[in-house]
Amino acid sequence: MPPRKDPDASANVPSFYGAELRYRREQEGLTLEQLAEGSFRGVPFLSQIERGERRMPLDLARHVDKVLGTDGFFERRCEDARKAKQSGHAEYFADVAEMERHAETIEDWAPMLVPGLLQTEAYARAVVHISLPWLRPEVVEKQVKARKERAKLWERDNRPAFWAVLHESLIRNPLVPPEEMAAQLEHITHVVRSTQSVLQILPETAAAHPLMMGMIKVMTFPDQPPVVYTEGLHSGQLIDYPALVKDYRRSYDLLRAAALPPEASLAMIEQAAEDYRNGKQRA
Repeated sequence: MPPRKDPDASANVPSFYGAELRYRREQEGLTLEQLAEGSFRGVPFLSQIERGERRMPLDLARHVDKVLGTDGFFERRCEDARKAKQSGHAEYFADVAEMERHAETIEDWAPMLVPGLLQTEAYARAVVHISLPWLRPEVVEKQVKARKERAKLWERDNRPAFWAVLHESLIRNPLVPPEEMAAQLEHITHVVRSTQSVLQILPETAAAHPLMMGMIKVMTFPDQPPVVYTEGLHSGQLIDYPALVKDYRRSYDLLRAAALPPEASLAMIEQAAEDYRNGKQRA
């Protein structure tokens, strides 16, 4: 068996607290399995935290403090680790950006904006400018860069299975000039086809449908329970209460049933992109 590789505790904040977690656990003579018991988190999840690869969520920090008798040490440090992972995202989105990298499946419902994982640089910049017009240019560019970093998950061999439902108004009411909108729509179809993802369009004629109240993102993981993320103008909320997550997932299934078939949806996007290229977009 190769020697164990300890994390470099000086690399970043999560690595520091991951190394401290391992030290405290071993000092108490506990295995990962013993520490994980009763936490609703899997052993691989705790192992990644000890290696500094993932942030410790608040519920787990409280569990660890209780089991190891660390007097709230890890709970108090959760905020430090979260900030270290923020990297240009809105504060309330930092956890979601990290979770995307470890998700097994991601399901998006986008009623107003193209999902961040599918945005081109021009579209992302327009979203930031429109929603946060007071930001300094360097802050805008930092946020755009952060969205590009998120999209690198498409390059991985073990990328998550992705399913998105977009409202038809997203392609009919362009947020950017026609050429940029054409590029955005072409980018969507390229990502979907090249990653064997699934995309559906909810037609404008579907006046009443599930999830009319706003966007959601559903994520499942191989080593922890599923979560739902919802977002408003300047805030977001992660939901992990099992009964609520179940309700959101049932609503998402109903939304899929109300949307157009995947191939018809991609054909609609491709036609809209061609129309924008040729100046024939619908009035």
